Amino acid sequence: QLVVDELRRRGGADITAAVRSPEKATKLGIDKGGVALLPNFDVTATADILAERMKNTDVAVVCTGFVPGNPFKMSQAAHAVDNEGVVHLVDAAKAAGVKRVVLISSILTDGRAMGAADSPGFKITNAFGGVLDEKLVGEKHLQASGVEYVIVRPAGLRGEPPKTALIATPGNVMASGEVSRELVARVMAESAFAPGAANKIVEIAEEGTFAPGYTPEGVEGSLV
Repeated sequence: QLVVDELRRRGGADITAAVRSPEKATKLGIDKGGVALLPNFDVTATADILAERMKNTDVAVVCTGFVPGNPFKMSQAAHAVDNEGVVHLVDAAKAAGVKRVVLISSILTDGRAMGAADSPGFKITNAFGGVLDEKLVGEKHLQASGVEYVIVRPAGLRGEPPKTALIATPGNVMASGEVSRELVARVMAESAFAPGAANKIVEIAEEGTFAPGYTPEGVEGSLV
């Protein structure tokens, strides 16, 4: 919803929001301001089905992510949404001729490669169905697809408005931190259009939110 709000506020493009429940989307006001709804959109469907529904789309902004629930089914859900679901969307986007895919992910998605597998942030987050490992498969599939991409990796999400300046770094830098959902939405919306963002991974957090001992080196040079 926040990303659609930001895209609507930005203007200059026709917006279609792919949603699972059109009733819920309408109740939330997602279809206000001329935003069209693409109802009953399910990322666990096959790529050919999704591609048919994604025709005439220039940029796909992907804000999916599994919601932890039944502890005995979290691994299954994370795999279905953050791994296979992203793979399906990427393949569908390529088949439909989408020019750019903006994917939301998470800091520490590639935590093993950055030597942070033993960090509290990685252990706690990945305990939810191995979600970071599942997200990494989706990220890598997008990077290898040939479709122009932007991968946005926010730190821990916070519901309150922004309190401090936004910090943006390349991938595999942040191992902790928090960021307002409002700021994430702004970055996602801007990433849909910014030419300089093409084929980049960006990690975002708010200044001063890093855990002790986990502030990235030279982070003061990454304030946005």
